[in-house]
Amino acid sequence: MDINRRQMLWAGGAIGMAALLAACSGGGDGSAEPAAAAADGTPKKGGTLRIGALGRASAITRDPHGTQGNESDYLVLALVYDTLTVPGAKPNTMPRLATSWESSEDLKTWRFKIAQGAVFHDGGPVTAEDVVWSLRRLRDTPSGAARLPGIKTENITADGTDTVVLVSDYANAELPLLTRLTTFVLKKDTSDDALEKAPGTGPFKLDWYRGGNARLVRNDQWYGGTVHLDAIEVTMFETPQAMANALLAGQIDVASNAGAIAARTAQSRKDIQVVRRPNDMSMPLVMRTASGPFADARVREALRLVVDREAMVKQVLSGYGTVANDIMGTADPNYAKDIPQRKRDLATARRLLTEAGFDFSKTYELVTTEDIPGLAESATLFASQAQEAGIKINIVKQESGAFYEKTWLKGDLYTTYWGTNDSVVFFASKTMVGEAGQNEAAWADKDFDAAYRKVLATTDATARATALHDLQKIEFDRSGYLLWGMADGIDLATDKVQNLPRLAGYGRVQLENVWLR
Repeated sequence: MDINRRQMLWAGGAIGMAALLAACSGGGDGSAEPAAAAADGTPKKGGTLRIGALGRASAITRDPHGTQGNESDYLVLALVYDTLTVPGAKPNTMPRLATSWESSEDLKTWRFKIAQGAVFHDGGPVTAEDVVWSLRRLRDTPSGAARLPGIKTENITADGTDTVVLVSDYANAELPLLTRLTTFVLKKDTSDDALEKAPGTGPFKLDWYRGGNARLVRNDQWYGGTVHLDAIEVTMFETPQAMANALLAGQIDVASNAGAIAARTAQSRKDIQVVRRPNDMSMPLVMRTASGPFADARVREALRLVVDREAMVKQVLSGYGTVANDIMGTADPNYAKDIPQRKRDLATARRLLTEAGFDFSKTYELVTTEDIPGLAESATLFASQAQEAGIKINIVKQESGAFYEKTWLKGDLYTTYWGTNDSVVFFASKTMVGEAGQNEAAWADKDFDAAYRKVLATTDATARATALHDLQKIEFDRSGYLLWGMADGIDLATDKVQNLPRLAGYGRVQLENVWLR
């Protein structure tokens, strides 16, 4: 499990949430997505933002380099600790603790310059040695190879007090992008026992943390600019319904990732903002390619032809999403839109299955969790659609912890989800190249690996776009992913909240520019 995970699915609560929102509606028509979601005046300093985020007590973690299964935990960590870079709009990688970077001509050696004036919350200066120690600690975690692909621990070094040098085993023009999400920086030699109170460098300092809930106060020494809020209080909720209830009761100001049902029913509320972030969440089915009933590429192609994508978006996402085409990274500027959209074709699916010798007499398990809104529903609807091609599927729901221990990276057929979808290369490096530490489908394809290396070694924009297109075509044809659609990210907020982030994925945790009217 990693920070690509988001918690939790409401348990049968969609109808209850809809009824509650409708009952509390103040009337009126039109959208409840006002201009207030962007700053509508001069930012004001002060106030406490109360934000709800999804999480579960059994999945709580305080280690910035650990496995964050809770969105609430990741939100706290991202506000207290800085990464080297962060997601952006254009370009999709922006400076954070590293204010600039440059590469050698062969794209193997990268030098990151640390921000001048950056200090830890205890007043100590941030040095290159702190960053090197933090990155080495990250690299030595079980998923470190996936988080810093191609970089060995010994190839993370300091050059003076303000420059960090990363040397890759291969040319990698995309290395700065790969430092956006998990490269949290701690003080050198921070012990595991001290992690709960370890000072960070971020825009907010930890005041207290109790059972998944936290209070953060403004860091007036933050090098990144003015922080408007006095404090942020994070409350963990196990279900979107409970979180929406708290928003309507005035207990919180923002419900993060509230889900499509809440968005649809809240549109008539003029006092509630619906902040919609396209291409936010992917919920693909994973088919194991190395062994088992889906190892034959014809079987995987058949399953991709079985799914009714439009119905999935309409029913699972309540229309708050878009149809996808089995290529991960849908918001990439070089996403291959010219590859023909796969459409449902039951006749061809049956033929491919017959040619592959697929056993129609067996019942196959599709393992899912209730970690995010719509995930289990997507599995159930897919199973129903697959029946029309003669494929018998039994849905198995696992608790999150059991899923990551027993099924993730191991199962033959299961659902997964990712909240960063602005880069095809990100997914190639994390989940698809042969050596990827989170190779969800156990996919090993020499042509794909070679295409990936070519993309990383190409700097000319036109040539890179061509190479990236070739990479996506191989993924489209042969990978272990069935990506039927993309869910919009949906936040609900009271009308006093100004300048909420609009970025999809993890850009939404960048709350330092939020202010209260």
